[in-house]
Amino acid sequence: MASLDSTFLIDLLRGVPAAVVRLEQLEKHREPRCVTPPAATEVMVGAHGFGGSSLRAAEDLVQSLQWLEFDWESCRLAGRIEADLIARGEPMSASDLFIAAVSLRHGQRLLTRDRGFARVPGLKVETY
Repeated sequence: MASLDSTFLIDLLRGVPAAVVRLEQLEKHREPRCVTPPAATEVMVGAHGFGGSSLRAAEDLVQSLQWLEFDWESCRLAGRIEADLIARGEPMSASDLFIAAVSLRHGQRLLTRDRGFARVPGLKVETY
């Protein structure tokens, strides 16, 4: 299963060819797709800014995905990840931290355009 980052979802909504091709590959292999609450929120913030059909398309896309729970273990993991990153002088935004922690907690690789996620130890990151 692949955890879809907001960058990937936004690129899909915009019709970015690399994202569309990668989605087709996931569908061809019948690979389940999921989303973290923070990634879904980032997509919805932008969609509300556009409104209308953009908002409906974003809602449809996000609702079509399996939801990964942001639970206590995800919070503990996020705390450990950020403490390690701060100690290395590489802090991460709260949204990205939570996306990484929830994906890692549930054992999912993260499909993203953002190469910054590679800084998170143990997180499997796939870029496109």
